[in-house]
Amino acid sequence: MSPPSQYVEEAADLLPLLLEGSAARTLLELGSGGGSLAYHLKNRFALTLTDRSPDMLAISERLNPESEHICGDMMSLNLPREFDRVVIHDAIMYATDPDAVRATLRTAARHCRGGGRVVVLPDCVRETFEPATEKGGEDAADGRGLRYLQWRWDPDPRDHTYEVALAFLLRDADGQVRVEGDFHRFGCFARADWLAWFEEAGMTVRIHEDAWGRDVFIGVKRG
Repeated sequence: MSPPSQYVEEAADLLPLLLEGSAARTLLELGSGGGSLAYHLKNRFALTLTDRSPDMLAISERLNPESEHICGDMMSLNLPREFDRVVIHDAIMYATDPDAVRATLRTAARHCRGGGRVVVLPDCVRETFEPATEKGGEDAADGRGLRYLQWRWDPDPRDHTYEVALAFLLRDADGQVRVEGDFHRFGCFARADWLAWFEEAGMTVRIHEDAWGRDVFIGVKRG
């Protein structure tokens, strides 16, 4: 569903943000999933990739064997070292209440050296959320294939979440097709809240608008 080929442009847009400022050699990604974004960063950084799912880490280990992989939750991870850069990509969307976001930002700050940068890339903030439908898919050389339809909406704009439903058409190598479904609830918070939580975690923060109009939060750890 999301191979490295789908992250080429996003990684190219992100890389200058990671390289700006003081020299950076080490990078920690919280909630790294299958490692498709990391695939495009490993030639520039020594990567430590963390996720709470052993299955996702196993996929990433096959894709990024050069990188360190650690099983751990982005809200509570506590490694005995600091990194030049810390990245949280779309895994931050699974933080669905303010306490979860604040805990994740504390984890990021705890693992970032003084003067280093924490870069967080939510899919949207409250001000930019829009209901939408997306579709896509990939084919494998052995005949397998996947097509998906994603539908997102917000049943209650007064709270901190929105809903995402996915329908999958999965074709096996023998041509058999089956249908599967999935459902997610994602967090959605106002810019002012994000800025306050970064400051609370000990970081000076600014917002960068990326090539797709999304808010990228860049925090520099004080001290």
